[in-house]
Amino acid sequence: MKHINHLTTVRSSRYDRNDPAQEGNKNTEFFDFIIDGQSLYQWLKKYDMVPALGWGSQVHQKQMQDYFVLNKMHPSLYYRYPILVCPWCGDEECGFISVFIERHEDYVIWKDFKLEPNNITINIGPFFFEWANYKAAILKAYRTE
Repeated sequence: MKHINHLTTVRSSRYDRNDPAQEGNKNTEFFDFIIDGQSLYQWLKKYDMVPALGWGSQVHQKQMQDYFVLNKMHPSLYYRYPILVCPWCGDEECGFISVFIERHEDYVIWKDFKLEPNNITINIGPFFFEWANYKAAILKAYRTE
């Protein structure tokens, strides 16, 4: 039997309050994906991208949630979705990390992480989430302020 991962989302930011690297840079706030207690942002921090949830306009945030709960298919990636994006603008043109998301009954699978646009495989995952846990975590990741 496959290991079932646990997903939560927590508010986070690109830099710690005392991090000297934030000087002159945008300290983007976002909702981080926490998988079995480990931050996906920290796992992939070397790519200098941030999670796509919980920042940007309300329209953009809703679109990202719809992608992650599979209400909408990405117009050019289909069942792949941008999971980490440019911390300055979130635009896919700047490069991003994508993940293939599929649902099988009461489970969601994240697999095949890629650094885009060069289609370079990132060796993490796959992750298996129970649908109820997964959907609740994704829908929680919405910034209203």
